[in-house]
Amino acid sequence: MIHLYHYYEKRVGPFKSLTQLEDNEAEAILKKLRLENKTFAARRSQQYLEHRREIERKVKELFIQKGGKPITSTPHYFVYEPCPWLLEWFEDGKEIRIPLSFFNPTSISFTYGDSFPAMKAQDEKPYRGHVYTLAEIEGLITKFGLPQLWNADGKLGPERYIEVQVWDDNHLNKSIWEE
Repeated sequence: MIHLYHYYEKRVGPFKSLTQLEDNEAEAILKKLRLENKTFAARRSQQYLEHRREIERKVKELFIQKGGKPITSTPHYFVYEPCPWLLEWFEDGKEIRIPLSFFNPTSISFTYGDSFPAMKAQDEKPYRGHVYTLAEIEGLITKFGLPQLWNADGKLGPERYIEVQVWDDNHLNKSIWEE
């Protein structure tokens, strides 16, 4: 059975999204994270929030063009199958796993790799600049494999996992989590 994994900081809790917040509130949180310098988020650039919002708009637009039906304005981020090194992004990292079958395929989109490099990298890899549906990502996995298996250390490029954008909060019911 295939699962989607959500990684998060224990003291903050799961399913927190800076882009769901107003700019000034999100920037205040980022500033605090940078000052604490304890997590991966502390290394994000001053333009992070602007770039993140731009990428989310593009991913959402491309997903809708493929028939996706996002319910939320911004996604929650998951990974297709486990990627344990992501726990290192956090001071006290935790993971939640939810069976893929619990999700409505019209409310989940995928990028082959993290959405930042997937949407911004300028190379000849055929999956750059694309958003995928569930059926499409399964074909891509058959063709290229899971990045967390062939590129766990990141030496072969920025794709280290398949990112899943969940566009529906209804899938985040605690009764289906496995921690």
